[in-house]
Amino acid sequence: MMVYGARADARDLTTSVSVPTPTSGAGDRGGRRRGAVVRLLVQLMLVVGASLLLGGATSFAQTFLPDALNSFANSASGWTLLTALVVGACRARTVPSAVFGAASFVALVLGYQIVSGLRGFPTDETLFLIVSVIVGPFVGIAASWLHRDAWRVVAGGGILAGIALGEGAYGLILVASTTGWFYWSVISVAGLGLLAVAVVYRLHTTRTRIAAIGLTFLVGAAFYVSYVALGSVSL
Repeated sequence: MMVYGARADARDLTTSVSVPTPTSGAGDRGGRRRGAVVRLLVQLMLVVGASLLLGGATSFAQTFLPDALNSFANSASGWTLLTALVVGACRARTVPSAVFGAASFVALVLGYQIVSGLRGFPTDETLFLIVSVIVGPFVGIAASWLHRDAWRVVAGGGILAGIALGEGAYGLILVASTTGWFYWSVISVAGLGLLAVAVVYRLHTTRTRIAAIGLTFLVGAAFYVSYVALGSVSL
């Protein structure tokens, strides 16, 4: 009887032990997912807020920047640079970076337009708002990909360097007589500098280096042709 009782107690003990269920892992995953969503929303608000302030600052910058650099305050390359810096600081993945890029570019333009209006210089930036929605996601992705693997560095560096070279060429060829040549030369050199850094330090095969150089000049040529076709950029 004692042996039977001991066995019964053992059975009772084993049946009373709680076994972890899969729902605890699902709960952890759900918590992490919610945390990631919250983090992305916070980053989005920070991107929009910072870009509104920077866009407004570019309006004020037109009052004190020397003539040689004044075009930075109202140019696609200037706002592209600011967007790339803001989005790049987030270190987000591809899709969020595309959203951040569009939001940042739009906020920059709106910040500029709002502050210019408050200063008594109302301006219509419809063209740049359209460009923001189209180009912003690509700028955001490019900024994110600068920190990734070789082929994404090729794409990211090629897009950003190409935009800089394309607008630099546009400025030097078509509007330097009214805006000066200095800023357009600086932004062109900056584009070439970004390309050089990618080729020398981030890319380690001949194929990726050739691809980066080719994409840069392809994007630059496309940007130049598009700007000439639009023909109504205010500088």
